[in-house]
Amino acid sequence: MIDKNLSEEDIKHRYITPAIENKGWDKKHVRMEFAFTDGRVIFDGNVHDRKARKRADYLLFDQHNQPIAIVEAKDASKPVGGGMQQAIEYAEILDLPFAYSSNGEAFIEHDFITGKEATIAIDKFPTPDELYIRLMNHKQLTLAQQDIVDTPFYSDAYSHEPRYYQRIAINRTVEAVAKGQERVLIVMATGTGKTYTAFQIIHRLHKSGAKKKILYLADRNILIDQTMTQDFKPFKKFMCKVKDGKIDTAFEVYMALYHQLVGKDGEPDPFLKVKPEYFDLIIVDECHRGSAKDDSAWRKVLEYFKSATQIGMTATPKAETGANNLDYFGEPIYTYSLLQGIQDGFLAPYRVTNSYIDLDLQGFTPEEDEKDIYKKIIEQRLYQQKDYGRDIAFIDRRELVARRITKMLHSIGRMTKTIVFCTDIEEAEAMRQLLTTMNADLCQKDSRYVMRITGDDNVGKRQLDNFINVDEPYPTIVTTSELLATGVDCKTCGLIVIDKEIGSMTEFKQIIGRGTRLRTDKGKWHLEILDFRNATKKFKDPDFDGDPLPPTKPRKEYPRGEGGGEGGEVHEPHVKYIVDGKPVTITTEIVSVLGEDGKTMRTESVTSFTKKQILSHYSSLDNFINEWTSAEKKAAIVDELKELNVLVDAVRQKNPALAEADIFDIICHVAFDQPALTRRERANNVKKRNYFAKYEGKAREVLEALLEKYAEHGIINFESADILDHAPFNQIGKPQKIVRLFGGYDQFNKAIAELEQEIYKVA
Repeated sequence: MIDKNLSEEDIKHRYITPAIENKGWDKKHVRMEFAFTDGRVIFDGNVHDRKARKRADYLLFDQHNQPIAIVEAKDASKPVGGGMQQAIEYAEILDLPFAYSSNGEAFIEHDFITGKEATIAIDKFPTPDELYIRLMNHKQLTLAQQDIVDTPFYSDAYSHEPRYYQRIAINRTVEAVAKGQERVLIVMATGTGKTYTAFQIIHRLHKSGAKKKILYLADRNILIDQTMTQDFKPFKKFMCKVKDGKIDTAFEVYMALYHQLVGKDGEPDPFLKVKPEYFDLIIVDECHRGSAKDDSAWRKVLEYFKSATQIGMTATPKAETGANNLDYFGEPIYTYSLLQGIQDGFLAPYRVTNSYIDLDLQGFTPEEDEKDIYKKIIEQRLYQQKDYGRDIAFIDRRELVARRITKMLHSIGRMTKTIVFCTDIEEAEAMRQLLTTMNADLCQKDSRYVMRITGDDNVGKRQLDNFINVDEPYPTIVTTSELLATGVDCKTCGLIVIDKEIGSMTEFKQIIGRGTRLRTDKGKWHLEILDFRNATKKFKDPDFDGDPLPPTKPRKEYPRGEGGGEGGEVHEPHVKYIVDGKPVTITTEIVSVLGEDGKTMRTESVTSFTKKQILSHYSSLDNFINEWTSAEKKAAIVDELKELNVLVDAVRQKNPALAEADIFDIICHVAFDQPALTRRERANNVKKRNYFAKYEGKAREVLEALLEKYAEHGIINFESADILDHAPFNQIGKPQKIVRLFGGYDQFNKAIAELEQEIYKVA
């Protein structure tokens, strides 16, 4: 019988690990305490912390270095299946076929292939070959298909392992292609590594010999250039960029813009120069942007090479209007959403400031024969927010928006990379001028502090690379209308300003996607959104992060703007009135962040969140105090609090009055409204009670020094196993000598326990 007092770590060490290793699972195929998420970022103001990472006790890999099973361990007091629900949850996230739970007595196996569970003796854990054969028998792959599926990921000294969701997307796609699926759709949120995923798919299919000639299609030059110099760099020797419609047959991987393959002004299409079967794999990047539309000039490229396997990649498969991705590519083979990315800690959470302007709420009706600044008579009608910037613009409103942007930058950091989305190019230029004037001190240091980057301005576009470069401070603020709404990878963009109407969910998600990347090494922990148009109401729309839906209505087509395909659509030509002398104010502002449910916006602070997490585990103050004082090691309680996402350090940072408070006092103060004592105050209280009177000489000196260590550094340092090896204790003697001062280890440990009781004695 197993000792029921054995901890989870004891069970792992004595029973589970040997049981697994004895069945042929060598160390390189077993990963213990495997973290597969980074832990969601929690923030309050500029204070940041992370929730606990999701960790598998054991993650088992097959001979092809693919994860195949998960094992969750429990201490001896728990039933053998005590960890099964967690094992199932993690296995589903990781797309694994087998899940196990054990308390050291036996294993419970959950087989996702059959849906059955079974009890397995502790010495009968399946071998690597047994699990692999069971999986392959289920998949029913031919030998040729299996060779493709088993082709390893690209790896070198400079590469990194795929994240769990990238691995799933890659594996599912490679298997689907190996089985002959002709079209595949992958949906991954902006900032989650679509290009890296595409690279690994191409590598495995090319390395296996399944695909020999690959075409990577995008609709923006910058997307091609970024891809070639970053994720696709290992293809350098056999990769080329299609220029002037010329397809050099000496290469194997081709990077091309759609419009480079389509003839201009009635000229023959360049893609006709090669046979329809020339390419056997086509990757369609950002496929929501038009390639799949039935009437698109670009669609004929895909139809000409219809014998090739075609893989579409997008962050926004839903199309209320426009490109019908789902009809063309079919249902996504895998979806990883923005909210999943935020929950996992791979993407930046966002804080929304909704600014409501009185003029926007009231609307504007001109007086009869009222003229704008250019002496044009303003058409008599009610102008509303949707018209501002397009049909009519107010100089005072522009100035108000520019002042609010400047104020926010003073609050969050003036060197925060910022994108200001304006209604059109004219508004983008006006906003550039205003922001330049209001930030003249920084513009004096570098004129690029504020720039307009739109498709019609080559000077601005030439600075785009500098803007997205994480190591280049300038440009810092860019104004735009459409050009930066999609495809531009600006990893350190920390502020997005919306002062334009956002018509579709696709456009909204793409705009938000410009700021979803985390770069904590550069100080980018979250995204600020300053919204003057209430566009962020779309966060509340169930379609924002729900299942993909097909289009519901045809799209009205407008002439292309901002550089003939380098930007988005613009409205048909029209008259715009510019009005001065209409004072405006911000009537109210609402600041909110994404709630824990991933659906609603909340205003909860770090402190409030921490209180909620504590109360979810400790029912009362007495309950917490009893657990704390009875714990043999306070470090165990602290570790448990971390698992509960109790953000003690963030709370301490947010509340300067708690800077010197003990962890115990922070918990009591935040969750149970108790006054918080500092560590020094607790130490002084022990001295006042004359606790040390029963000790003499060196023994008393040791205890007094221990109390001082607590006052300076806290209880974790106090409980450190090697504390006696360091000053001032090493000046008294070696640890063995110190222990003898108290009459042996038992008496020494008793003295330490009593001192802890004194420290936490409630007055």
